[in-house]
Amino acid sequence: MKIKNRLSLYFALITAVILFIALSIIYTAFNSIVRSDFDNRLLDRAKVAAQLYLKADEIPSDSLARVRGRYLRQLNGEVIRFYDSRNAPKFIKDSDQYWTDKIINLVRKRHELIFTEGRRQSVGIYYKDNQGDFVILVSAIDAQGNKRLDDLIEIMAVFMLTSLALLFFVGRWFAQKALTPIDDMVQQMQQVRATNLSMRISEGNGKDEISRLAQNFNRLLMHLENAFELQQSFVTNASHELRTPVTSIIGEVEVALNKERNPQEYTQSLRSILGDAERLKETITGLLELAQVDMNYTQAILSPVAIDELIWEINEYWTKRIGKGLFNVNILQLPEDPEKLAIPANKALLTIALNNIIGNAYKFSSNKPVQCTLFINNNQITITITDQGIGIPPAEKEKVFESFYRGSNVANHHGNGIGLYVTNKIISLFNGTITIGAANPQGTTVKIEFKR
Repeated sequence: MKIKNRLSLYFALITAVILFIALSIIYTAFNSIVRSDFDNRLLDRAKVAAQLYLKADEIPSDSLARVRGRYLRQLNGEVIRFYDSRNAPKFIKDSDQYWTDKIINLVRKRHELIFTEGRRQSVGIYYKDNQGDFVILVSAIDAQGNKRLDDLIEIMAVFMLTSLALLFFVGRWFAQKALTPIDDMVQQMQQVRATNLSMRISEGNGKDEISRLAQNFNRLLMHLENAFELQQSFVTNASHELRTPVTSIIGEVEVALNKERNPQEYTQSLRSILGDAERLKETITGLLELAQVDMNYTQAILSPVAIDELIWEINEYWTKRIGKGLFNVNILQLPEDPEKLAIPANKALLTIALNNIIGNAYKFSSNKPVQCTLFINNNQITITITDQGIGIPPAEKEKVFESFYRGSNVANHHGNGIGLYVTNKIISLFNGTITIGAANPQGTTVKIEFKR
């Protein structure tokens, strides 16, 4: 069953329960009014009967005629009985006593009694007269009232069925109206293919559940696009980057084996092979790191990471590795609220990103001091890393974030062009930005920002 039909059915069923309760209350109140009105009429009949039979000698003839005229209009199935102090019937000749001694005595005890017997409504009164003390019982069927109640039930049934049918179709219309964005989203999803994973579906106003669904689907598309890019870049770049050192190694070995050579020549060939092997090792390590980061990129579990604590941990790591005084941390501002010091991230990945930048700073500056500046306020977290290296040519500042890209001025330095690509992906994963500062002949400035 489609969601729109299910919602309409649920809406109709809930409305049916509410209507049934409301109509039941109305019916109960109306039934109580009708029965109460008929009970009062029966009480009047009992009093009229008392006047007719017990007060006939005390009432003028014209008044008695009016009483008899009123009394002659009998009710449906009307039964009247008079009982004396011995519970024997009086005035009306009938061999059937009709009511039991128990009811008669109860009327005598309470002086007035109203009760029902099946469809019959009955009343009894205790009446004292100069002829004796009598119990008068009157019973009749309220045919008119019962007909009104039956008519009311029919009207309520027709009203309820009509209302439910109307509410079902109105509810279905509203459900279809409310689910139209989902239908549009489904149509957009159907257009997504492996060849156009960069496509994103409309997220609407960003304030309701449908918008959240669209946002999460777009996030899924982003991860899938990243996985496909990983596969394509890995195959393309790995084939190129691995082929070059392997070809060089094979060439050196073939040259060395071509003829007998002296020890110095063999030593030179082995050093060349060693250099190519180290380059091959760096490339394989970079590719494995890239694959690991991309896998974590789609699976990373985020948790609050205190940036100040992370910076001091990185400071301790590089101090032990490079030496004391070569990694300088400068904290410009910290907020008083400890929660403002943290961002939702994966600590391991964020550590890799920062270490890649710092590692490049030392590599391209021959281990000269590196400055790390931390600035945190209520709106953003800014980390600035400045080195004293060879710098990055202005035209290549954006290209350095591409996989396997190496700057034109780093030919004399070992590397594989993966570090900054990995760093950029990690920072983007945590909703941050990374930029390269203006050209500086004395080094490079890398700025990382995380906005609240």
